[in-house]
Amino acid sequence: MSNKYIEVKQVAGFIGAEISGVDLSQPLHDDAVKEIREALLKWKVIFFRNQNIDHAAQIAFTARFGEVTYAHPHEDEPIEGFSQILPIDRSRYERRNGLRRSSYESRWHTDVTAAINPPAASILRAVNVPSFGGDTQWTNLVAAYEGLSAPLRALADTLKAEHRFNARLNIPSNSKLAQRIAANPIVSIHPVVRVHPETGERALYVNPGFTSHILDVSRQESDLLLELFFNQITKPAYTTRFRWNNGDIAFWDNRATAHLAPQDLDHIEVERVLYRTTITGDVPVGVDGFRSQIVEGEVFNSELPTVLKQTAEKLEPELALS
Repeated sequence: MSNKYIEVKQVAGFIGAEISGVDLSQPLHDDAVKEIREALLKWKVIFFRNQNIDHAAQIAFTARFGEVTYAHPHEDEPIEGFSQILPIDRSRYERRNGLRRSSYESRWHTDVTAAINPPAASILRAVNVPSFGGDTQWTNLVAAYEGLSAPLRALADTLKAEHRFNARLNIPSNSKLAQRIAANPIVSIHPVVRVHPETGERALYVNPGFTSHILDVSRQESDLLLELFFNQITKPAYTTRFRWNNGDIAFWDNRATAHLAPQDLDHIEVERVLYRTTITGDVPVGVDGFRSQIVEGEVFNSELPTVLKQTAEKLEPELALS
């Protein structure tokens, strides 16, 4: 199928394409938006080089594909005037959390799957990235599912798993991050195999970052099954790797991918600043029609999370007196 507004160049065998011929700083024709959406659904993650847009333009671009969410369920210091944007800034992360790490989540993960309705898609814009290292990787969860043997696919189709923040994190309980997560617990039950709401494809919907255990089996069986599934979704064949430059943008389907933040910079004194927006997602549905269920937390959308709203309300009188 030929495109009128964009050019698409495949970058890996199972996932990823680079999009050119479009300027994201300018208003997009409806047909261009349609072509970008089609490329996203086909290639799962798409890349735009050298765009150099600002916060407002990133939010405007994101909004062409759905409702833009609040920055993050645990983001209690949003950027003034741009509460939809989550900074991925290692200096800021270390200052706020007392932890030396390049990103919020340094293992393979799908964004915010602890929520009942994880984001449908995420958009990440590079502003200040080092000239070496710091690559991000993505994997195709549909290809991973299809790569399982038929008996394992049949088993996975029937399973449900719990997703929660801090499911497998080894962080000090007295750290600011641990305290923030404890004050705002977010836990959901999702199908292990998710049916994509737009394409009908089946994706292996588990990830090492947030999936704590599989329901209705023993802990040992859960650990072994998750090890098998985690190994499957992280096979190099299903992945692509992106070398960032300032001005680059990645746009991924969060319903069909997992990604891996860089792990090669924590020992080096370099700055790395990117900005993420996400699009409100729907409640995952399994092969058998099971709809995800909330254990703790609330729907994740454009609204300020209740816990953060209550905290802000408590602080307002104090600020007024200061």
